[in-house]
This record gives sequence, C-alpha cells and structure tokens, in this order.
Amino acid sequence: MAIITKPVNFLKEVKAELGKVSWSTRQELMGATVVVIVVTSIMAAFIGLIDLILSRGLSLLFAG
Repeated sequence: MAIITKPVNFLKEVKAELGKVSWSTRQELMGATVVVIVVTSIMAAFIGLIDLILSRGLSLLFAG
C-alpha cells in the first residue's frame, strides 16, 4: 500500500505548494519578456562588435 500512497501524498503536497505561488500577471510577463529580448540583443551586438574588432586586430597583427 505504501507504493501507492507515497506518490499520491507527493502530488497532494505539490498541488498545495503550487497554490502558494505568486504567479505573474500577463502584463508583468510581457514586460519581462521585452526586457530579456532587448538585453539579449544588446549583448549579442556588443559581443559581435568585440569579436569583429579582435578578429580584425589579430588579422592585422599576424598578416603584417
């Protein structure tokens, strides 16, 4: 009987804990998503620029 009761108790506890969670509103999620996309884009551009500068610099250093 313990084989069945342990998973059932676990699922009941999970349901109870999920009821305590403070879920974000749709507006908060959209705002956070925009922030993540903007920051990711800025970081990608920055890393790309640094990569380009270092690539050109190393090409000049080793070509000459």
